[in-house]
Amino acid sequence: MTGGIAGSFAAPPAVLGANDRIRLGLIGAGDRGMQLAREALACANTEFVGFADVYTRRLEEAKKLAPEAKTYFDYRYLLDDKSIDAVLIATPQHLHCEHFCASLDAGKHVYQEKTMAFTVEHAKRMRAALQRAGKRTVQIGHQACSSGQMTDAMKILATGYVGKITAIHAHMYRNTPHGKPQWSRPIYPDMTPENIIWSAFLGEAPKRPFDANRYLNWRFFWDYSGGNFYENMCHQVAFWYKALGLQIPKAVTAVGGIYLWKDGREVPDTMNVAMEQPEEMLFTWDSGFGNNYYGVTEEVLGTDGTISKGQHIRYLPQKVNRPDGTEMMGQTPTQRHAHMQNFLDCIRSGQEPNCPFELGYRVTIATRMAVESYLQKRTVRWDPVKEEII
Repeated sequence: MTGGIAGSFAAPPAVLGANDRIRLGLIGAGDRGMQLAREALACANTEFVGFADVYTRRLEEAKKLAPEAKTYFDYRYLLDDKSIDAVLIATPQHLHCEHFCASLDAGKHVYQEKTMAFTVEHAKRMRAALQRAGKRTVQIGHQACSSGQMTDAMKILATGYVGKITAIHAHMYRNTPHGKPQWSRPIYPDMTPENIIWSAFLGEAPKRPFDANRYLNWRFFWDYSGGNFYENMCHQVAFWYKALGLQIPKAVTAVGGIYLWKDGREVPDTMNVAMEQPEEMLFTWDSGFGNNYYGVTEEVLGTDGTISKGQHIRYLPQKVNRPDGTEMMGQTPTQRHAHMQNFLDCIRSGQEPNCPFELGYRVTIATRMAVESYLQKRTVRWDPVKEEII
């Protein structure tokens, strides 16, 4: 949907005190949206006053979490509620831009699930909305930016013991039992045109007849999803883009295919990405859904040492350059609901959150370049002057 009820720009919200209650709305009450809602309610002085979704069942389930909250099929009615301070957005990726821009134009602070934007053009529209909105808190949902591992990585990097970094190797592998495809979700009998507002789900995507499988398993289809580039590569890129202050890649090459799950999905289940960074560093990421041996791991390779990140983060010296160097293990715990708490704290304080818009923008472009390279079967490049993938 476009235009509508919350179309006029809202006045800046009042500055909240440290203990002031924050009234929240949620757009997209699916599994991830409800997880975010529970995280927000677990933080002090929060209250849900509205839920918006295009599917009746999800609104009914949301009411169980916050019985006093209002429910809406049309998110614009939620945004028209002047009492709502902030909105959590957890809709499919192709709808992020629409919901993000409308929320800022309605005067709300925004927690935007990843990947922040679906296309470069969407990212630019979202940036313009933020510039129009003025002082708003925007947190992008790369949770590791608020983790204890981020604190540990920054401490290790600050020592200088890693040296000149020339490469980052990142892996993201999963496996599932035979006959249980990754991401596949069963369709409920009540997923019908009577219970789902199909036109609102499609948004700006190509018009198609109602299809419950496309609605529920939207991650399978390029019209709505960036595949695992947008689901998981983005998180690992965001962590090191923040820790190292990396910029948008100069060039990206992605290869892969649907080697395992022949279930109608369009996005690959096995892939490899090479990002040529302007910092003279090669950032590679590979992923597959047919073996979990490598798990979710990253290695930052420097002349003087390696940072290895998995369940824990540790430093290993390169003895050729640091013969007396010793290993270091990260010890900083991640606070419960740290990323959501950081968002709420920054609404109250006006400080910049741990994953601000600008970081989300860089990660969006990097992951979109991977998608475009895969689809076009060639290396793609970034024109920083025109801000275009070429």
